[in-house]
Amino acid sequence: MMKKIVFVALVVLSSFISFAQDEEQMPEQPKPEQKGLQKENVFIGGNFGVAFGNYTLINISPQIGYRFNKTLAAGVGLNLLYVSEKRRDLVTGNAIQKTSQGITGLNVFGRVYPVKFIMLQVQPEMNYRFGSVRYYDNRDPQRTKLDAEIIPSLLAGGGFVMPSERGAFIISFMYDLLQNENSPYGNKPVVNFGYTVNLR
Repeated sequence: MMKKIVFVALVVLSSFISFAQDEEQMPEQPKPEQKGLQKENVFIGGNFGVAFGNYTLINISPQIGYRFNKTLAAGVGLNLLYVSEKRRDLVTGNAIQKTSQGITGLNVFGRVYPVKFIMLQVQPEMNYRFGSVRYYDNRDPQRTKLDAEIIPSLLAGGGFVMPSERGAFIISFMYDLLQNENSPYGNKPVVNFGYTVNLR
């Protein structure tokens, strides 16, 4: 009885193996040529981040893009950031100055995927900054408005992509190449947590 079961199992297994080999050898049927933009190549997503303490950051930046092929994608987005930074006296530790900024702007981005799990990105931006500076002078704090202005940035960098069935989670490390003195990104690498969802 045991010999018969082993024999049947071997026959079934060999059938599956030969079927799989036949499928691998069969040439793929050419897909019908599709013209224009395809909905399944459109993705939505964006970057988000939160930090609290002497430096507070709230970042919600939605984006929409199009994947032209396996290695190239591009799109546009909206920047919505709140940034607050406190400066403290080195001796007493008391706050002596607090800068609060609201930032809104537009960005365009281009992405290259050299391999499935790696992304390289360039992202020019134009951001409108407004806000105020509060000076703590004994018991009489004073507030001064910041000059509203448009600030250009050019973020460049790369990141890691973790694909899922409907999209991907992305951790990226970017740096502002223009280094405007009022850039919200400063002179340090910017870590972004992002996501994409494919439309189907």
